[in-house]
Amino acid sequence: MAADIDTDTEQIREWQSIVTLVVFVLANIIVLFPFDIPVYIPRPFWDVTLDTLGAWRVIAPRHMRRQDGSRNAENSGRDIDNGKVKTWVRLDFPMNFVTAPLIGDLFLLAILAIGREEVKGGTIGSDNISPVDIMGFFLTLAYIAISIDASGLIRYLAFRVLQKGGKDGRKLFFYLYAFFFALGSFIGNDPIILSGTAFLAYMTRVSSNIVHPRAWIHTQFAVANIASAILVSSNPANLVLAGAFGVKFIEYTANIIVPVIVTVIVLFPFLLYIVFADDSLIPPTITMHELPEEAKGRRPVNPNIPNARGSAGEEEALSADIEHGNTLSLEEIMNPFLDKAGAAFGAVVMAATLVTVLAINAASQSGHEHPVSYVTVPAAFFMLCWDLGSGWWHRHETREIARRGREEVERARAGHLMEEEREKGETSISRPPSTLPMKDSEPLCERVESPGLLVATTENPVTTEADNSGDGVSHTSRTAGGNQSTLERPIPTVVPKHDCPSSPSVRSALQEKKESVQSETPIGASPREGREPPEISEMDGKRRPRATLVSLVSDGYRWSRETFPTVTAVLAHLPLALVPFAFAMFVLVQALVTKGWVQVFAYGWDHWVQKTGTVGSIGGMAFLSVILCNFSGTNIGTTILLSRVIQTWVRIREAEGTLITNRTFWATVYAMAIGVNYGAFSTAFSASLAGLLWRDILARKHIHVRRLEFARVNLPIIAISMTVGCAVLVGEVYIMRDNMGYKPSWDGH
Repeated sequence: MAADIDTDTEQIREWQSIVTLVVFVLANIIVLFPFDIPVYIPRPFWDVTLDTLGAWRVIAPRHMRRQDGSRNAENSGRDIDNGKVKTWVRLDFPMNFVTAPLIGDLFLLAILAIGREEVKGGTIGSDNISPVDIMGFFLTLAYIAISIDASGLIRYLAFRVLQKGGKDGRKLFFYLYAFFFALGSFIGNDPIILSGTAFLAYMTRVSSNIVHPRAWIHTQFAVANIASAILVSSNPANLVLAGAFGVKFIEYTANIIVPVIVTVIVLFPFLLYIVFADDSLIPPTITMHELPEEAKGRRPVNPNIPNARGSAGEEEALSADIEHGNTLSLEEIMNPFLDKAGAAFGAVVMAATLVTVLAINAASQSGHEHPVSYVTVPAAFFMLCWDLGSGWWHRHETREIARRGREEVERARAGHLMEEEREKGETSISRPPSTLPMKDSEPLCERVESPGLLVATTENPVTTEADNSGDGVSHTSRTAGGNQSTLERPIPTVVPKHDCPSSPSVRSALQEKKESVQSETPIGASPREGREPPEISEMDGKRRPRATLVSLVSDGYRWSRETFPTVTAVLAHLPLALVPFAFAMFVLVQALVTKGWVQVFAYGWDHWVQKTGTVGSIGGMAFLSVILCNFSGTNIGTTILLSRVIQTWVRIREAEGTLITNRTFWATVYAMAIGVNYGAFSTAFSASLAGLLWRDILARKHIHVRRLEFARVNLPIIAISMTVGCAVLVGEVYIMRDNMGYKPSWDGH
């Protein structure tokens, strides 16, 4: 109960309290600046461990993994020193937003600085903050939202908005601005980040006169986070705040929606005419590359199916800056996939869930009698059942698409490898004869037939026509096989002695191509649907290696992607890393409460409010929440900490016999709500988990945003947004709130 909150600060003098504060600060610094810790293991111990795992069939035996150095750690660059294998194996242990708070908790437990009380308060809950309920609600609702995104609805709607905007750059900028805000208000910022970011990356790439995507991607990121402030369900930070102060969901929205709407209205002209007032960023007329006619009539494919686009996906990655890559990107946005049934069902489930949550929450006495996860867990289960049933119903189609795409990818890889070898052969042929020493003892390359791969070994030398002719040119032939696919037909290759790929780099590349094919066969696939080539040529009379735990898990995941593409894609995009991070941060903040530090912060806040009044409380809390989002474990960690501070502040005033006015209290709470949502687009990616996701998606689309650029572009945006939002909030609380003493309804009295 909040009534049990201690306001004593004497215990901060104890060494355990000091250590707790230091650990909290260090954990948050690591969240802001993650790094890896090198861990050195003696090579004999490492080899014994690998051999043991291989004997237990957890991984492949080392002698099977060591094919010309391609997969052997002993031959990796950092394990070789002057041609000798190092005596220590280096592993990197990540220190990031997941591991740092968890290690901090374990350290505090080890020195007995915290105990059962802090762990229980940070997991089960205390003072009306229930981490279990919050995480259950957020993850289950996130499943529904991401499932809607996986159906292609957001990409399709964005495509329709793109058509509506036409070639008018400023009109399109406005349409996309309004679209991302409207959609983000209902389903939250994560689905908008997932699909919207990729869409804008493609759109700006295929526009010949958009020099840099800065204006589009930063605007989308800011608007998505502004929109997430409206509904409690859109952001876990909102859930923490509503639970901490017993705010009903409908009351929260009613109080926050006006500042948010005004912010969005005022921010747009600032972005268009001041922040991004450059025709190279938002051109008056957008010139798009034309989509070929054959691509227009092509049936869109589900991007959740592995290799659904065949070799186009790899070609796009290799063609990031050329015209062909632009054509592939244009097809992605101008011919989007849409699962109409899945999108409709998901939209109905999401709407019904939000309405039910709001109704139950509004009917409760204080807003938290019934855990909200009681509603969202069944809803997510219904959505999961639909996705599983739909995947199983269409399994033959999705498996066939994956099989054809896999074959096309392997043909493309084999072709690229053959081209590389041909170019190397031409280079070596063009050298003077003196540079090509030939020895009679050198074995010739063997002619090996391997499905879809170019494989050459130096064992069992054979004589070929090419060798006898002495023309020094390699020959490649293919058998005609009627309806037999190119992947299934052998690719016989004859390589002369001087072109033999005996160098470690070439043989390593060949082995990687073989292993990539072996990793593409799903469980239960027929031999024609993706038969793995034998690890060792069948002509040697050797059997394929036995299955291992790693290979079975890999095959199972691949089978799941091909049979249940939507479910697998949604589970892969769920913010599961949020769970250990949030629980660990809850425990750290609870440790600050029990060790007296939150009380110190609360006394400092009380002095500030007494000096500055209601307006000062809004400005001060807005500034603190934005700053702490960047330096206190993202906006979730900031909300946890500031909620505890405000709860303790209320108790301090009660102990002194001077109540806080309704106007000042609610001004502080909603200023924090604005700050923790807007603070996500401030100066650091780690100000929110959405920021980390946004950066990674852009990097995969060949757009790299640096830390300083992120801060420089966002500073004017966050300054304008916070100024407008807080100014509107000042007027709102003076109109809607009185100066009567605030009596907390969240303490159980």
